[in-house]
Amino acid sequence: MAKHVDVVLPEKKGSWLTYRPDIKVLDCTIRDGGLVNSCRFNDDFVRAIYQACVAAGVDYMEMGYKGSKDAYPPAEYGCWKHCSEADLRRIVGDNDADLKLSVMADVGRTDYHTDILPKDQSVIDMIRVATYIHQIPSAVDMIKACHDKGYETTLNLMAISVVHEQELEEALEILCQTEVGVIYLVDSFGSLYSEEVQALTRKYLKYAWASGKQVGIHTHNNCQLAYANTIEALILGASYLDATVSGLGRGAGNCPTELLLGFLKNPKFRVRPILQCIQEHIVPLRKEISWGYDIPYMITGQLNMHPRSAISFLDGATPTDYVAFYDSVTTEE
Repeated sequence: MAKHVDVVLPEKKGSWLTYRPDIKVLDCTIRDGGLVNSCRFNDDFVRAIYQACVAAGVDYMEMGYKGSKDAYPPAEYGCWKHCSEADLRRIVGDNDADLKLSVMADVGRTDYHTDILPKDQSVIDMIRVATYIHQIPSAVDMIKACHDKGYETTLNLMAISVVHEQELEEALEILCQTEVGVIYLVDSFGSLYSEEVQALTRKYLKYAWASGKQVGIHTHNNCQLAYANTIEALILGASYLDATVSGLGRGAGNCPTELLLGFLKNPKFRVRPILQCIQEHIVPLRKEISWGYDIPYMITGQLNMHPRSAISFLDGATPTDYVAFYDSVTTEE
């Protein structure tokens, strides 16, 4: 059973006027956006996002996945599904900027013993371990392996909206005994509302702060709450904030980087480089691929469902037959 964690949290750690030096912005445009096009971004686009993040004062940029080539054959996926050292350095060189680089490693889909090099051989700074609740034991092993190789680590516990409270508390207790630095609250289905985000953030903080760890927030925009929910979490005390340029990401997309930087009061953040990147690179990209809020994503978000059915429907022959989609995923009349 989960132990009682006796930590008294402040009602808020800040407000919309507060400067918080502990805040770290992580731009995951290439990683989450890669779910829209099988990670087939060309070098010019990736380099443009990188340069915009550097100029904007973003703290971390997620370059993509450390996916197994057996799980994700190179013939079917772009190079950002695997993030080899050669591909990374082709974009960032030795990354002499203050910006740190991260990659995501999915439990069960990453050959982390061989594909993740020791930190002194890599330009990567942080490994983000992504797991579902039933994979926690394997996630713990991955965290230790990546920590021992010299990396910063986060744990992104996915699909939290369908995890039972007792299971969540037991998972948080286990994770707080690991070497992980940041535990992420992840709204995978874009289904959480502000009150739920507040309650979950407080729960994560109680466990994390008691063990000297920090909390992050990663949101999706199915119900048009990605930005608002990110703000809710950061005001309560979450420190690591995920965002993507123009909200580019799977399905309904994510909290937009430009909105988040425009909100934060740290003078190091600059929104103009992001706006220029949107103007020059995101606007043309919208002619090739689509993402962002749409009715089928709203429906799956309200039903607390994975958006895969909405993604498939919008790729079909009748993408605006919203009633048909609604009828296909619900028994209501």
